[in-house]
Amino acid sequence: RNAEEMVKEGAIWELDSHFKVKEVKTPLHGISTRRHLRSGDTIHATVNEDVVPIFESFIEEGDSKIFINFSLSQACGSYRLTKHPYKIWLQATTRIRLCDDFPYRLTGFTHVNFREILDGTLSPEYLIDIMGQIVEVTHVEIVSLNGKDTENISLLLKNEEDVRLPLVVWGKVALDLSEAIQFLSDRTLICVMKFVKIKVWKDERSVCNAYNVSVVSLNPFIEEVEAFAKL
Repeated sequence: RNAEEMVKEGAIWELDSHFKVKEVKTPLHGISTRRHLRSGDTIHATVNEDVVPIFESFIEEGDSKIFINFSLSQACGSYRLTKHPYKIWLQATTRIRLCDDFPYRLTGFTHVNFREILDGTLSPEYLIDIMGQIVEVTHVEIVSLNGKDTENISLLLKNEEDVRLPLVVWGKVALDLSEAIQFLSDRTLICVMKFVKIKVWKDERSVCNAYNVSVVSLNPFIEEVEAFAKL
């Protein structure tokens, strides 16, 4: 049966699908991952909090796995991880097996072009990945957000085309990032962020972290950063 029929009936099907785990994130309630299908498309998969202990030792970023017996639901709402119309839910009865023949060229990082963020091409409904050199950074500030004092830090990134993108990082991540930038202040810093929100305010576009979902790193050892550093 096709995915739409399965979702409408709300059943758990004995499906056998091959995935490459693209990213693994650990929000407050469970695990969310973005997975590559064998075709190269991506789909959002979630492990609820009550079954996290079953799967957390079996799911690593970059692994190729076969997942058997999981459920599907329609993907909806803001800040979706992929454009796939459905999402996967792992159940207590889901089985995971190794998959040795999945293409290794698929990686867990697909950064977008800054121009597509700034000109409105990309929808704020979806979380994105970004990469850019830090050219400006502020000190950590404490601001009131929803009645609670919250740390934030503002940065300006530039890409390989010298397009500048404003970035605001909130919460404890802002403190960690500020400390890391100061520690590495003697070198060129390339910032990589996964699962970033696009923010629109008075027709101006910027990006910010999605709190406990986004992941930020400086000068990670990945091919994209190495290529960027050579420009």
